[in-house]
Amino acid sequence: MERNGAVSPTTRRLIVARAHQLIGQRYRWGGDSLETGFDCSGLLVYLYRHVADLRLPRTTRSMIAQRDAAIARHELQPGDAVFFSHNGSGRASHVGLYIGDNRFIHAPSSGRTIRIDSLDSPYWKRAYVTARSFSG
Repeated sequence: MERNGAVSPTTRRLIVARAHQLIGQRYRWGGDSLETGFDCSGLLVYLYRHVADLRLPRTTRSMIAQRDAAIARHELQPGDAVFFSHNGSGRASHVGLYIGDNRFIHAPSSGRTIRIDSLDSPYWKRAYVTARSFSG
């Protein structure tokens, strides 16, 4: 079922496919391009801008502020943004791209590269805060 005003299923598949192509790219705080590397929010900004021609807010905090785009975890579809709290405060400090099968692609942290992780792993299950579905 397509959400009202949501990015089309075809575009979502293209966003996820492009994200897969970026696995292994380096993390860089503030980065949002192939040239600079990517931080977590920069990765989503890049994917949505280049694949869907949609401009997302630049920071995790600004993305999560899009309350009208909030969705429940059981409603996740590939291409949605998933948010996490690294410090247990409940305040989101990290974002990734949901790709289906309880997995997401993200730029984890300094010294690491873009990779796939599972929402079912104990760490990410505990850190999960919310999700957003961005529309065009």
